[in-house]
Amino acid sequence: MSSHPSPADAAARGRLRNPVGGHVPVAGGLAKTGLPYARTMGGEAVQVFVANPRGWATPAGNPAQDEAFRAGCAQAGIPAYVHAPYLINFGSHTGATVEKSVVSLRHSLRRGREIGARGVVVHTGSATGGRPRAEALAQAGEWMRPLLAELVHDDDPWLLLEPTAGQGASLCALAEDLGPYFEVLERHPKLGVCLDTCHAFAAGHDMAAPGGMKALLDALVEVTGEGRLRLIHANDSKDVVGAHKDRHANIGAGHIGAEPFAELFTHPATDGVPLVIETPGGPEGHAADVTRLKELRATAGC
Repeated sequence: MSSHPSPADAAARGRLRNPVGGHVPVAGGLAKTGLPYARTMGGEAVQVFVANPRGWATPAGNPAQDEAFRAGCAQAGIPAYVHAPYLINFGSHTGATVEKSVVSLRHSLRRGREIGARGVVVHTGSATGGRPRAEALAQAGEWMRPLLAELVHDDDPWLLLEPTAGQGASLCALAEDLGPYFEVLERHPKLGVCLDTCHAFAAGHDMAAPGGMKALLDALVEVTGEGRLRLIHANDSKDVVGAHKDRHANIGAGHIGAEPFAELFTHPATDGVPLVIETPGGPEGHAADVTRLKELRATAGC
C-alpha cells in the first residue's frame, strides 16, 4: 500500500494533493527573506539552502530565524525542504571530497530537522578519476549508510536522492539507476527520491512523448517501491531529450512542454507529493511558473 493518503482522504481534510511552490533565497534570514519570497510567488511549498550551495562551510544557523521559519511554515501549512550543497559527491576518488561530503550532508540533515524540513535533497554524484561506476556506488553506500542510521527521530527529515541529467560518469540518472542506489543504501525507511523533471528528460526519459510522464513515474515506482517519491523539482528543459544538459526552462517554455506536467498531477505515485520550481526569471518568473502549475493542477482536476 502507498504511504500517501488517497485523494478522497486529502479532500476530506482540505489538503492539497500537490502543493506547488519554489526554491527561495534566504540571504538575510530563513524567515525574514525566505517566507515573504514564498508568499510573493504564491508558494504552497518551499525549498531552501542552509549553507552555501557551492562551498563546504557548515553555518550554525540563527535559532530565532529557525523558529520563526518553522512557525511560519506550520501556520501556513507549507511543507519545507532543504537542498544540500552541490559539491557533495560520495562517489569521488578523492578522500578529502568524500569526508567533506559526510560533514556537509550531516549538517544539512541536522539543519533540516532544526527548521522542520520534511526532506533533504542530495544529488546522487558521479564516479571520478576513471573509477568503475560499481566501485564508486559501493563507496557511496559505505559512507551514506551511517548518515541514514542517524535518522532515528520522528521529526528527522527524509534523505531524498536526486538523479542527475546524466553528465559524465553519473551514478544515477535514469529511473532504473535508482534500483542499485537503493540497494547499496539497504532501502532505508527514511530513503526517498526527489525527481527533477529537467534532469529526467535530459537523461533520456521522453516525457514530451505521449504517455512519457506515466512511463517515467511507473518505472520509478517499479524500482524504488511505492511511497518513495517525496518531492518533485518541476523544471522544463532548454535542451532536447537525452542531451545530458542540466539547463532549466520555465514551465511550458522548454522541450518538455506544459501537458506532461498536467499528466504528472494525476499519477498515483505523485499523490501527496509537493512540486518545487527551480526555474529562471526571478520573482516575476517564479510567480508565473507557480501560477501555471496551479492552472495545470486545476485542469487535471486535482
